[in-house]
Amino acid sequence: ENFSTLVAAVKAADLVSVLNSEGPFTVFAPTNDAFAKLPEGTIPTLLKPESKETLSAVLTYHVVKGKFLAADVLAAIKKNDGSFTIPTVQGGKLIATIKDGNVILTDVAGNISTIIMTDIAASNGVIHAIDSVVMPN
Repeated sequence: ENFSTLVAAVKAADLVSVLNSEGPFTVFAPTNDAFAKLPEGTIPTLLKPESKETLSAVLTYHVVKGKFLAADVLAAIKKNDGSFTIPTVQGGKLIATIKDGNVILTDVAGNISTIIMTDIAASNGVIHAIDSVVMPN
């Protein structure tokens, strides 16, 4: 129930079949509270049929090919001098770093999101909950 906005967005963008495909995938999943932080009117606008392409880009920016557990992400950050670049399915990149003991994702615009729940098992990968929506541009 913490992800009902995300589920509605995935359905509106016709990404259900993509995310249900073989994978594996790692999804940085914004919670309902994360979506609530967006400017008022953003979600209804993104859910409109004419916004499908934009919504799809936003959602696939939260998806990474491969299964990366929290320990894998931490190891990659440490191995790469404290900063790890993550290529997304959308084509953009997220930067993972550690701040105050938490893994932080920084999007291309410099906005940050904190991973608040890790290693949620999915049939074709893993989900990490994040506290803010990251944007591809």
